[in-house]
Amino acid sequence: MATFSLKTVQKIPVDIDTAWEFFSNPANLQAITPKNLGFKILSKHHGDKMYPGQIIEYKVSPVLGIPLYWMTEITHVKDKEFFVDEQRFGPYQLWHHQHHFKIVEGGVEMTDIVHYRNPLGFLGNIANTLFVKAQLKQIFEFRFKVVEELFGKWPGTVINKVEFHKAA
Repeated sequence: MATFSLKTVQKIPVDIDTAWEFFSNPANLQAITPKNLGFKILSKHHGDKMYPGQIIEYKVSPVLGIPLYWMTEITHVKDKEFFVDEQRFGPYQLWHHQHHFKIVEGGVEMTDIVHYRNPLGFLGNIANTLFVKAQLKQIFEFRFKVVEELFGKWPGTVINKVEFHKAA
């Protein structure tokens, strides 16, 4: 069974308060997720401020429109620097998503690092090659575009790249 990782970096021309306020509010997740995934927040008691131990429940339809239940826990939060969500129940065997924010000249640099493992052993590895990797790439490219629409484009050359790696 392989563990995969992906990394994206996006510079956003806003101050750290604006970036943190938006990305650390679970209600904004739906706005930055492609509509074809049928993503919907189910939990009613998750609050609008992120905190360690926070549970957020979703419905998502990543394969053939079949709805799946997904529960994540916010395990770590350092205000205006980073937060981590980890899957407790859902489509992956492992899902560990780090969200980092760094003040840079002209705005904020946001870095996402995801480690994930698909279920079903070698079949999950095949699924990763056939569609999971491409779907995650599409999700993060969609987010990149929506963030630019919401907050503006970073001046100059911007490389929109989703890097994938397989653990040795």
